[in-house]
Amino acid sequence: MTGPETSTEVVDGTTILVVDDNAGNRYVAASWLRRAGYRVVEASTGTEALDRVASDPIDVVLLDVGLPDMSGFEVCERIKADPVLARPVIHLSATAIRGEDRAQGLTRGADAYLVEPVEPDELRATVWSVLRYHRAREAAERLAARLAGLSRATMAMNAAVDFDELATTIASGAAALAQVPAAALVAASDRTVRRAVVDPADPEDDLPRCDAVPQRLLDRLAGTLPDGPVSVSWAEAVDRGEADGPASALRFGFRSGRVAIVLRTPELSTELRDLLAQLGNAAALAVDSLQLYVEEHTLALTLQRAFLPTAPVAPSGVEVAVRYVPAAQNTEIGGDFYEVVELGEGRLLLAIGDVSGHSIHAATVMVELRHALRAYAVEGHGPSAILNRLETMVRQYHPREFATVCVMVLDAARDVVTVANAGHLAPLLASPEGTVPLAAHGPMLGLRRAHGEDSVLALPPRWTLVLYTDGLVEKRGVDLDAALEDLRAAVSVDPAPEELGDQLLGRFAGVREDDIALLILRGGVA
Repeated sequence: MTGPETSTEVVDGTTILVVDDNAGNRYVAASWLRRAGYRVVEASTGTEALDRVASDPIDVVLLDVGLPDMSGFEVCERIKADPVLARPVIHLSATAIRGEDRAQGLTRGADAYLVEPVEPDELRATVWSVLRYHRAREAAERLAARLAGLSRATMAMNAAVDFDELATTIASGAAALAQVPAAALVAASDRTVRRAVVDPADPEDDLPRCDAVPQRLLDRLAGTLPDGPVSVSWAEAVDRGEADGPASALRFGFRSGRVAIVLRTPELSTELRDLLAQLGNAAALAVDSLQLYVEEHTLALTLQRAFLPTAPVAPSGVEVAVRYVPAAQNTEIGGDFYEVVELGEGRLLLAIGDVSGHSIHAATVMVELRHALRAYAVEGHGPSAILNRLETMVRQYHPREFATVCVMVLDAARDVVTVANAGHLAPLLASPEGTVPLAAHGPMLGLRRAHGEDSVLALPPRWTLVLYTDGLVEKRGVDLDAALEDLRAAVSVDPAPEELGDQLLGRFAGVREDDIALLILRGGVA
């Protein structure tokens, strides 16, 4: 049997380590392999063999079993146990020739086992066969790792919530696939271009990985690149003052997504080009999706803010601050609202509420409740009477909807507040003596139940009122009672309403899963 005709692509550049304590045996085996075109290095002991594997680019180890310092079986085990050193091992022995010897060698990690005397063609064919299998396995494992990396990158791109994060995930995915520095340029929805540069050799780099670049940079790349990769200058393409070198650039989604990927390598294998094409096409789709998300989120936020009242006017001696913060990852319009209406004679109508759901319909119901609430208050109805009328309206026009609403009338001249609550979280009243919840309770709107009498409470000389929706305190995995207690402890009479609003949002908002409406008033300030 001869293998050279089919082994040229395997032989080229292949180094074989021949390990035998017998110099004559080493010479014979090495000469056969050199004539076949292999590069051969030699070792006479197990220790020397391990050193060679650790320091030289060895592809296959041809290993005698009987070595002076340790057995070939032990050497094989050590090579196979270290992922960095692991190489194909072929045992060759003139003494350990029994079936149990061969079984032990193969069991302890050898890829093949030959016994002497062995023909030159048999030795070369065995080496070629082991190499072919090992390299095919390496290629399969490399492809599997790249496909897993492509899957991770695709999921990360689809989870990105802004264009900086998206550009960084695209560059990270490309760098991981190619194992070279990579840059991604993405056209953002605000007409800027976000550029991220990632070096896989320095994953812990704490410098900013994403920044804005001139539109011309992406225009130059996307406008001149064909469908396949082209050679470019790394420094020119990245435009970040880095050392120059050859690079390859690709474009994707020219008509919509407009993504360019640049890799600091002059050539791309067919396999890598295919993987980068999948990454780039997924990136272009992710850009389109993120642009749509940003546009919808911006529209929803604009509509939501348009539905809410403008800056309220407070009676003399009363300070007011309002906040509305939309959910971090929700493109729908929410049903959270607040209301502040001057009633004359130092009286102020205060309300806060939440219509269930996130949708145009929820926002529509919210607007109807707000306007009806204002109308009933202007007619002179008290908080509980307002809630009863709102209950009738919901029952008649929105029988499947539910809402929580807390209505208060603040009489600053008399230092009293009148409260009625339809299932909403209790407002907080802070004074120099501490902070307590206002204990007015009642059924939410939509349950077809009547609302009882108003609660009238005297205000202390110095006071702060905090009305809020559940988005401020409700978090997945966090006990609501504990969150409410933390909020109570965080509210005091000392900060001005604007300052207190910033403090509460900074402490409790975090990654928001729901909208937050916040209404803060302070009175009796010396």
